[in-house]
Amino acid sequence: MMAFSNCYEDARRAEAYAQLEFAKTYYLAYRDLPEIIGAHVVGKRAIDFGCGTGRSTRFLRKLGFETIGIDIAPQMIAKANELDPAGDYRLVKEDDLSGLETGAFDLVLSVFTFDNISGFLSKMRLFRDLAALLKPLGKVISVVSSPEIYLHEWASFTTKDYPENRTARTGDVVRIVTRDFADQRPAEDILCTDESYRDIYDRSGLRVCTVYRPLGRDNEPYEWVNETAIAPWVIYVLERQPNE
Repeated sequence: MMAFSNCYEDARRAEAYAQLEFAKTYYLAYRDLPEIIGAHVVGKRAIDFGCGTGRSTRFLRKLGFETIGIDIAPQMIAKANELDPAGDYRLVKEDDLSGLETGAFDLVLSVFTFDNISGFLSKMRLFRDLAALLKPLGKVISVVSSPEIYLHEWASFTTKDYPENRTARTGDVVRIVTRDFADQRPAEDILCTDESYRDIYDRSGLRVCTVYRPLGRDNEPYEWVNETAIAPWVIYVLERQPNE
């Protein structure tokens, strides 16, 4: 396994991410979320876990949710507060969620966050802690990168300089470059397959309600590369297992 460092704890990277829009390949991660949330979530209290510079937090607020954005990166939280002074953004140290009210939230949204968390046990612990924040009917919606995203070219990403991605297994570092901003340093993510995620969820006291793999459509205003045939993202809708 290659060495891993969280490249998102970086002021330059925070500035770049603050300028991203819901466009191109990223558009597919968010396009169906209003419908998915409407179909599965009852109530309007939400946590945005791994909020970064607040893009997904503001997205939830526009859907009518009272939302708390949390992140471990001070640079990201600082930028979120700068962009959205009225928002509720909180820095959590070492993923400590003990400052949040248990059993109080209808939705925990996590967009791309688990791409950057290394270690099976760390992921399992965090999902268990997030599950504890939910009301009995609450849902976790986790948007993660499909393993295929690291093998192909995309409207927003390139992986051609990293052929080693092809032999990566769950837990290995994979690298990908975002075309959509000036910071061309590769992001270092942690590969996790569908089978591994399902094992993590089960051991965390969660069960999968449904899974979505959004594809691009010909009538959308983007020049898709592989997005119409291969899903770059996976959206898991999760709920607490009975008696959890």
